[in-house]
Amino acid sequence: MEVRQLKYFLEVARLKNFTKAAESLRIAQPAISMAVKKLEEELDLVLFNRQDKRVSLTAEGEIFLPHARRILDDLHGAELEMAELKGLSRGEVRIGITPMISAYFFPDIIRDFKRAYPQLSISVLGEGSGRIQKMIGQGELDMGVVAGGGSAAFPDALEVRRFLREEIVVCVPLGHPFAGRASVTLAEFIREPLVFYKEGYYIREFFLEAIKESGSTPDIVFETNLFSLVKSLVRNGTGISIFLKMVVAGDEDLAAVPFDPPLSLDLLIAWKKDTYLSLANRAFVDFLLKHAPGERAAGEPRG
Repeated sequence: MEVRQLKYFLEVARLKNFTKAAESLRIAQPAISMAVKKLEEELDLVLFNRQDKRVSLTAEGEIFLPHARRILDDLHGAELEMAELKGLSRGEVRIGITPMISAYFFPDIIRDFKRAYPQLSISVLGEGSGRIQKMIGQGELDMGVVAGGGSAAFPDALEVRRFLREEIVVCVPLGHPFAGRASVTLAEFIREPLVFYKEGYYIREFFLEAIKESGSTPDIVFETNLFSLVKSLVRNGTGISIFLKMVVAGDEDLAAVPFDPPLSLDLLIAWKKDTYLSLANRAFVDFLLKHAPGERAAGEPRG
């Protein structure tokens, strides 16, 4: 069994297509087919169902999948640790950050981290919280920022540390009746036309969970995952929305109104549990927890 075979197997399993996997890995399609076939022969098992152009894991393939991921994770961790011991690696942080906070909280964190560790490189990917969790689990990201609130549970495979608790506020144009209010209730908010976020963004799931007991259905007139578009649609009167307070604090043509009772989200840094965390990644975690704002940060484990 070769490492190359495991990599090819995982990519086919992820994309459910040999041709797309070959394109992703930038190799010829026959090469990936032959490697997977050889792996199946060595294991004396069929790992994929091949029907026309549709590819899916067999029951045996499903069982083999986590073993293949774990082998490659362990190998990657060993390579990182050995490189660091030999002083061969400059170090890289691969992190996923939800778009809503990447432009507001993290620019200063990244700038200051680079000043403190100029030899380290940082690669940032913008995705929703759910997608980030999945990518960490599959080894596509070393770490990521995920959102949670209340009794939110995280997969057992993730290690998480909270670095910030941020208030969720109603966002309205200045001429809206809510603009001059000290607070707005959930019942009042959901009676308004709403510009909202698509599935995959935790702030959406958190809000829908918060109103579940009311039995009311929100009047969502438009959905998008582009938070800048949400702001523009709020400005032109299409509807109102919700944001983390930091995102609208500097917008003079929008009003941020608290909920009554208040709502807040926890922002957490997450990585794969029981996996080697490189020196670069550990430095970033420590830096983030140390420089998160005052009493709003906490380093206790959750999940």
